[in-house]
This record gives sequence, C-alpha cells and structure tokens, in this order.
Amino acid sequence: MNVDSSDRISYFPDSVIYETGVPERFTFPFYYEPHLLTKIAATELQHYLETQTDIDHNFGLTADREGFVIGKMFGVLVVADREGKIGYLSAVSGKLAGSNDHPKFVPPVFDMLTENSFFLKEQEIIDAINRQIEQILCDENYNSLKRDIEQLSVRSAEEISACKKQLKSNKEIRREQREAQKKILDERGYALVEAGLVRQSNHDQWVLKMLTDDWTQCIDELRTRLAIFDTRIGVLKNERKERSGTLQGQLFERYAFLNKAGKSKSLQDIFSTTAFGRPPAGAGECATPKLLQYAFANGYKPLAMAEFWWGATPRSEIRKHKQFYPACAGKCKPILAHMLEGMHIDDNPFLQPAEESGELKIVYEDEYLLVVNKPAGLRSVPGIDVYDSVYSRLKHTLVNTKPLLVHRLDMGTSGLLVVAKTAEVHKHIQKQFLDRTISKRYTALLSKVIDGTEGEIRLPLTSDPFNRPMQLVCFETGKKSITRWKVIARTEAMTKVHFWPLTGRTHQLRMHSAHELGLNAPIVGDDLYGTADKRLYLHAAQLAFLHPATHERIGFELAEDF
Repeated sequence: MNVDSSDRISYFPDSVIYETGVPERFTFPFYYEPHLLTKIAATELQHYLETQTDIDHNFGLTADREGFVIGKMFGVLVVADREGKIGYLSAVSGKLAGSNDHPKFVPPVFDMLTENSFFLKEQEIIDAINRQIEQILCDENYNSLKRDIEQLSVRSAEEISACKKQLKSNKEIRREQREAQKKILDERGYALVEAGLVRQSNHDQWVLKMLTDDWTQCIDELRTRLAIFDTRIGVLKNERKERSGTLQGQLFERYAFLNKAGKSKSLQDIFSTTAFGRPPAGAGECATPKLLQYAFANGYKPLAMAEFWWGATPRSEIRKHKQFYPACAGKCKPILAHMLEGMHIDDNPFLQPAEESGELKIVYEDEYLLVVNKPAGLRSVPGIDVYDSVYSRLKHTLVNTKPLLVHRLDMGTSGLLVVAKTAEVHKHIQKQFLDRTISKRYTALLSKVIDGTEGEIRLPLTSDPFNRPMQLVCFETGKKSITRWKVIARTEAMTKVHFWPLTGRTHQLRMHSAHELGLNAPIVGDDLYGTADKRLYLHAAQLAFLHPATHERIGFELAEDF
C-alpha cells in the first residue's frame, strides 16, 4: 500500500477496493463485525507493529523483557480522501512509549506534550510546587519537630498517667485515714484532721495541674514551630489544587471535537449532560475519536472503523491479543454521539427486537408460578429502547396476572427462567436465590480445548464504571464469585462444560470462562468477552427449588440445542 507521509493516510490498491467493495454505512462503534477493508487495514497495522523497531514500548509480548507492561488499543479508520480515493488512518489510544509523536498514527485531538504548550508550562509550575512540598517534608528540622512532639506526647501521657495513679492511691489512703480517725477522735479533733486531708487533696490537684500545664506548654511551643512548616505546606497544596483545577478546565476546553458538519464541541460541554457531569480521566484519548477528528479536520469521509487490542492480557479485564473490540461506552459514547451526528450508520443491534422465531415456551405452570424456556436473543425484561422480552410476552398472554421475574438471564443466554404470579411467591423463591439454596446448572460451549476435567473458579468481580455492562476482576473492591465446572465433551477446537454458579454475579460465567485466571476460553458467541457468533452458547439447563405452596422440592431439566 502507498503511504502519504504528509497526511498519514495509507491507500488501498484499486484491486482490493474492487474485490471488497466500499461500506455503504459507517460502523456502529459499540457492536460490529469488522468490514473486510478494516480487517485488511488492521492486518497491515499489526504487521507494522510486529516489525517496527522505532517504538520502545513494552506490550508484554516478549517474555524476557523487563519493565512495566502496557497493552494498547489500536484503531483503523477507512476513509475516502478529497478525491474519493480509499485508504485508512491508524491511531493508538493514549500515548505510546510516552509520546504522541508517531508518523504512522494520527495525532491526538489536543497534544498536551507539544513543546512550550500551556500544559507543559503550567505543569512545570505544578512540578515546582511539588518539589517545594517535598523539600519541606524532607527537611530535618521539620521531621525533628514531628519526632520530638510524638516522643514528648508519649512521655507526657505516661507521666500524667503515673501522677493520676499516685493521686488515686493518695486519695484511697486519705479515705482510710478518715474512717480510722472518725472512730477515735471527737468532732473538734476530726475537723482538724479533715482540714489537713483537704490540704493534701488540694496539693495533689495542684501537682497534677502544674505537670499537665508544663507538658502542654512544652508541646505547644513545638507545635507552634511545626505549624510554620505546615502552614507553608497548606499554602502550597492550595495553590497546586487551584492551578490543577484551572489547568484541567483549560484542557477540557482545548479538547474540541468536530463532526461531519464541522461543528465543534468541547469535552466539557459533551460530558456536562451525562451522569458523570464532567469528563472522566482519559476521555478523548481513545483511538476512534482521534481518527474521526483527523478525518473531519482534513476533509476525509469516514467509511468504517475497527479497534483491536495489542499486547499481553491485563489482569483486570478481558483483552486478547489482536482481537477486535467495540469502542468503550463510558468515555467514547458521549463523544461519538456528537462526532457521528448526521452520518449514515449501521443499525444499533441493541435496538433490534428478537426474531419472532425465538419462541418463549412454558415448561411448567400452576396457579403460583411458571417456568419458561427463554430463547437466546430475547431479553428477560424490557430495555430502554426494546420492549420485547419475557416479561412483555407473558404480560400479553397471562390473564389478570402480572408476571414477576424471580431472576434474569442475559439476553444471549437460553434456558430455564422462573416467573412468579404473586408478590408472596416472588418473595419466597427470591429468598431461596439469596440464600443460595436454589440448585442451578448451566451448559456452555467454550471456544477452545481446555486443560483439566473439573475444578472451581474464584475471582472477585466488579462492574467497569466506564464501560458498562462489562465486568472487571479487582482484588481490592471486587465481590467474590465462585463457579464449579466440569468438562462433559471435547472436540478438536472446543470444549463443552457444565457450570454450577455458587454465587450470582453479573456476567459471572462469561468472565470465569474468558479470564486468564479462569478457564481462559471465552464462551462461543460471547460478543463482550470473546467473538460474536450466531448466538451465545450458554444455556440454563437445570433448576431446582422449594415450591412456595407445597414446600416440596421441584426440579426441571432442559437440554441445550447445541
């Protein structure tokens, strides 16, 4: 392919365009099958990454390389230039090898690292403030005062405690003296003794007060000297905070994104109406916004996009080397909503109703509950934009009964689902789910042959706040999730397993299958953590629980159709 170094576009040969054709509509960024042209472009970009020697970045693909591993998302954008010639642009999310200056990739929307930029100038001032704070924190006089205060505070507490203990003992002695003297002295004699004991008590209180005052004065003098340092630190931290806030606001305004009509919108304006209220860290640094910005700024027509992961799999999320992934929802969706305004885009598959051939079959029904076989592709409950679901279908067919789903299955998962007919039944069965007395078994087809025959997976899961509904593995904030598994069949390329989820976390079986600390084999058809297929090959095959009326254990089993 020919590369025009002046504008960073790589052109496809005419023969390739003739064979593949040109996309009629732009890619829906959050769920897509890459167009053949983007696959060709990605393959060429991957070859470049494998063979280039100019970028010193540790992707974690070389076993003997030391240092911090940082995998990256790369993106390609197929475009038509001003003359209608078809090529592609390349981009990387964030910085690469600590720099934004790479001839193969389009520049960032705003380059903070440009020489003499306001960001670097202001960052130098903030760095200088940090150095001043660090200098104070390392000052020997400052640390000596802190040590002296800490040591003297301990000594004062010990001495005052010992004094109070002695005074308590003195008080007990005076009490005994009073009782003894009261028995042998007359009223006048006892009055003289009592007066002496009162003087002793007052003296003891004076001794305690003087001791306490002396220590307070000594420590307060040190704290006054320490406060000079702390005040200076506080002033510097406030200045740093104000400068950082101002700098961040300037950056949000400089990150201005174009769309097809040439309309520009700042990062702050884009996120002001979202749940975040303000741009999250890293917003605007992803590959697709960079690519679209460059295309619009140079008069190119965007035709198709794709993003892929390059590097070792991170510990927290599911990212496989060379695999395509959608744009991130949390950071990119608000930006792309503006940038793609007015463009002819592929249909959003999330807004498409399930095919009517996916029949909802009732497996069991009585006056208290139903058990249904949910087809793959049908939602359990209505979504924001799609009403068709198990709930809506049952609501239409049941007479004078409002269906109450006791639990849910992912849209792609097929199988057994329990629906209550009354609130009491719903509460009764749901408690069994919460108490984990429900027996559940799933069947899944995994995308490769795995080692072992059975085992247990334990991974702490938490939601990805910037890419819902994706889940992350987090050993600090994640909630425990446990799954037992057993292999039931193998082919040359795949493994069929039974899963017994012992907890009920979102996407638990999908994460436990795909994550490298789990089975490291995504479920076939998992469009979130693996590769899309005709369907998600996950089926809720067995379910058993106590009937809310008879209190007898009832069970259901429904074989998968794959």
